[in-house]
Amino acid sequence: MSPSTEPARPLRVVQVGAGAMGGVWLRTLAASGDVELVGVADLDTERAERAVRAAGVDAEVGASLGELLPTEPDAVVNVTIPAAHTAVNVEALFAGLPVLCEKPAAPTLAEVLVQAAAAEAAGRLLMISQSRRYFAALAAYRSRIAELGPIGLLTTGFFRAPRFDGFRAEMEQPLLVDMAIHAFDAARHLLGAEPVSVRCESWNPPWSWFRGDATATATFLFEEGTRYVFTGSWCAEGAETSWNGEWLASGAAGTATWDGEDRVTSSAGGAVDVPRGGQEEVAGALAEFVAALRTGVEPPGSIAGNVRSLAMVEAAVRSAESGRRVEIDALLDRAHHDALAHPVREEIRTRLESWGTATAALAARRAATS
Repeated sequence: MSPSTEPARPLRVVQVGAGAMGGVWLRTLAASGDVELVGVADLDTERAERAVRAAGVDAEVGASLGELLPTEPDAVVNVTIPAAHTAVNVEALFAGLPVLCEKPAAPTLAEVLVQAAAAEAAGRLLMISQSRRYFAALAAYRSRIAELGPIGLLTTGFFRAPRFDGFRAEMEQPLLVDMAIHAFDAARHLLGAEPVSVRCESWNPPWSWFRGDATATATFLFEEGTRYVFTGSWCAEGAETSWNGEWLASGAAGTATWDGEDRVTSSAGGAVDVPRGGQEEVAGALAEFVAALRTGVEPPGSIAGNVRSLAMVEAAVRSAESGRRVEIDALLDRAHHDALAHPVREEIRTRLESWGTATAALAARRAATS
């Protein structure tokens, strides 16, 4: 029998969370031909109703995911605040629904491991939307870096001055926890390697309008001896960088840079302006999620693949707080111990116990997918 030429039906999706980022996702879902938005859940149902009207979609509104399960969704998009991610993701996974979740996956590494174990136990995909991986220029930059041979140094300079309302303005580490994860995740992607340790310093300038530390510098040691240096500030008015930051890679065969927008340069191939792709940022994450569900191929952004990006964040925060270098494998194994102390479903606990250690589980997964 020849393969069907009929187009796949749109996936029925419920979105949980209708705040500021929720509006971005609603517009993205409404514009996609791959999905049909059938429900929007938010504790503030009036806000959810306003968001649905603003997006111009016809979707049920409820106060929780559970209220919207009768819409028979195929998947969930989780755009709640980070502190709510674990509860929503676990509920969805054990309802048999794959989840595309906004970053960061959770406020702590232990909760991320709980989510990874839940996804394994439920046998459903949990993917984290690291939306800043999905730029055509980033893909071109990765190719240029690969031409440089061994990389000795990769750097990111990130300088912006946003005024946020809500949880970001009150966080202890707003830059490291809410924004730097994009750069940390991109560094792993660009180097095709994993972090080993970090030394980080964070502080809050006197003129900062954030309650927590809005400025930081972190130096990561990666496999093969590569150093990755992140320097950034969220209260840097003046000559601001792209939201992607400015990047430089120094390798055995030269240097490559990316301005965070469209200009990629290298000493091997000169400069090029890369046209924007058709599916970038959250649209790119959505496309990868849909493709994974239709093909059964695990995406790079799966929760297990995202663990070390979150580990980089938590390690940087721990280093900033202690003034000491933090070893990432040791941090992962402590987080696994903490995860076992969480009140979780028995299926999740059994899966966590089966790992032995978090580093052993991640090493086995890496070997299986390499």
